[in-house]
Amino acid sequence: MKRRDWLAGSLAASTFAGLSALGDASEPRSGRSASGREIYELKRYQLRNGPGQKLVTDFLREAAVPALNRAGIRPVGIFHGMVGPENPSVYVLIPYSSLSALLSVRQRLAQDEEYQERAASYLKAPASQPAYIRIESWLLEAFETVPKIEVPPAALENRPRIFELRTYENPSEQANLTKVKMFNTAEIAIFRRTGLRPVFFGNTLIGSHMPCLTYMLTFDNMEQRQKNWGVFASDPEWKKLSTTPGYTDPEIITNISNIFLSPAPYSQI
Repeated sequence: MKRRDWLAGSLAASTFAGLSALGDASEPRSGRSASGREIYELKRYQLRNGPGQKLVTDFLREAAVPALNRAGIRPVGIFHGMVGPENPSVYVLIPYSSLSALLSVRQRLAQDEEYQERAASYLKAPASQPAYIRIESWLLEAFETVPKIEVPPAALENRPRIFELRTYENPSEQANLTKVKMFNTAEIAIFRRTGLRPVFFGNTLIGSHMPCLTYMLTFDNMEQRQKNWGVFASDPEWKKLSTTPGYTDPEIITNISNIFLSPAPYSQI
C-alpha cells in the first residue's frame, strides 16, 4: 500500500469516525435493517467563537453532506444551537440502513477524492487552531412507529422552521422500554393529533446519560410550539395515559432535557 493511500485512510478513519453513518455502497438506501428501522448517528460539534466555526460549517456544507449524498445517504440534517447548553454548537443527524453500514464508510471516504480535497482544511487543522473543542456522538435505533426520518414540509418548501430536540432519561433499562412502549402504542398518535410533528424518535444504543431516548419535533416558530404543546397537555387522552399506573413520569423518567435548534441553509431536514 502506498504511504499516501495509507495516510488518506487513516485520516478518514480517525477524523470521520463520527460520520460513520455514511452507509455501505453495496447496500442500497432502501435496504433496511432486519427490523425495518433506521439507525441514526446524532453528532454535536462543540465549537469556539472564532475561525473554527467557519471551518466546521464549510466542511459540513462542501465536503461531508455531498459525500454522504453521493453514497445514497439522505436526508442529512445540520442544525445550529439556538437555546441550550454549550453553544456555539452544530448538530448533525445522519440516517443509515443498518449497523453493518458503519464498517464500510472509512474506506469509501479514503477513496472519495472529491471529499478528500474539499475536506483538506478541516482534516489538517493544526493543534494550535483546532476546528472544534470536541465531537460527541449518539447511536440511536428508530422507534417501530416512526421507522425513518420524516422530513417536514417546511424543509421541502424551504420555509422557516425550528426544531426541538428532547431527551428522556430513565431510571432503569426496564423503565426505558416502558417509555418506548408508551410512545409506540399511544403517545406518538396523540402527538400527531395535537399538532406535534415528529422528525424522528430513537432509543439510545450508545451514548451518554443512558438509559435514555431522544426525539425531535419541528414547528414553524416558537409561537406555534407553545400553542401545540398546550393543546397536547390539555388533551383528555394524554391526561388519562400519563396518569396510568406504570406510565407516570415519577415511575419511568428521571430527567427531561430539551434544546432548540435552527436548520443550516443547506440542511436537508
